[in-house]
Amino acid sequence: MNIIEENLLSPGRQLTDVERDLIWKKPLSHKASEEELRICSEIRRNWHRGEMKIANILLEGDAGSGKTQLAKALSAAFGLPYTKVTCFADMDKSDIIGSILPVISPERLEKMEPAEQTVLKALYESDGFQSTAEILTGVLGMTEEQAAVKVKELCSMLAREKEDEAVSYRFYPSEIVRAYRHGYLLEIQEPTVIRDAAVLMALNSALELDGSLNLPTEIIRRHPDFIAVITTNRSYAGTRPLNEALRDRVQHTEKMDLPGKNIMVDRAMAKTGYTDEEVLDVLADVIILLDQTARANAIKGVAGMRSLFYWADAVAAGTSVHESLYHKVIYKMTTDSEEIKILEDALRSRGLLAGLDKVETERKKKRKF
Repeated sequence: MNIIEENLLSPGRQLTDVERDLIWKKPLSHKASEEELRICSEIRRNWHRGEMKIANILLEGDAGSGKTQLAKALSAAFGLPYTKVTCFADMDKSDIIGSILPVISPERLEKMEPAEQTVLKALYESDGFQSTAEILTGVLGMTEEQAAVKVKELCSMLAREKEDEAVSYRFYPSEIVRAYRHGYLLEIQEPTVIRDAAVLMALNSALELDGSLNLPTEIIRRHPDFIAVITTNRSYAGTRPLNEALRDRVQHTEKMDLPGKNIMVDRAMAKTGYTDEEVLDVLADVIILLDQTARANAIKGVAGMRSLFYWADAVAAGTSVHESLYHKVIYKMTTDSEEIKILEDALRSRGLLAGLDKVETERKKKRKF
């Protein structure tokens, strides 16, 4: 039986066509991890247990450890529309709740700069189903942070203008409100970068199991299907320790590290189409050791699954194993000469540089035949 049919939390729920399109579709390269299976089991086991319900998940780990992939996999597992919000340092409460914008007349709109016209027309033509951020990121190709800044600029500009006309206003919800109201799976990326404590307090309120949000137009309660997945990196520049109140509202946490070597190889094969398991086994060993060495020596760069995918893809295309190791993995971690030497020495001491030489020799032999 399909995992969506097995784990759907609200079998009687009817989704719109738009909502069905938001459910993540697992690619062939996806391999269910122990973390995914464990979270699915825990959510399903506790879903109808009142105060014991598990609906706020924390995934904490290094870049490339599969946090977002896991969040999306939960969308597929439970048949819930997936959406996300990427936090940034200067977020304010309107980025959590949404924005109220004036609806100005067509005549006044035509007097504005083309860029402002484009933004307002995109907002006015929306059906209210999308959030402000999604409209602007989709129409104008902005990041969420740029979209938030643009909305604030528009609000300030329109507030300064003196016009003798009646102006109506419209509320545009945030992506958080949209997910909260309609019962989606929301990934909240990097809340540890937020500076303003008031913003974190608003986020805390949204994560209460029986909570509600006070919008400018109404009070909404948390949809029973709403699942929040917080994903955050460990000890990265610009981040702070996760707010204690926010952490306390989490019912299940996973420490996300590199998956086991077998899963790494399987994912690399599925992702790249490269099927030489012996070569991929050596590449995975290198990634694992580089990751361990970086941690032990306070090297900030990360050797993770993304590095393995691009390295394997380069090797599959015929690039030198040694050359692509630097351009796809090591230089991505660091370009500091002393740190590179530490990484090289670790590989040499474990015989992995020799292992890569052997891989290269075998590949050359195969090409001759």
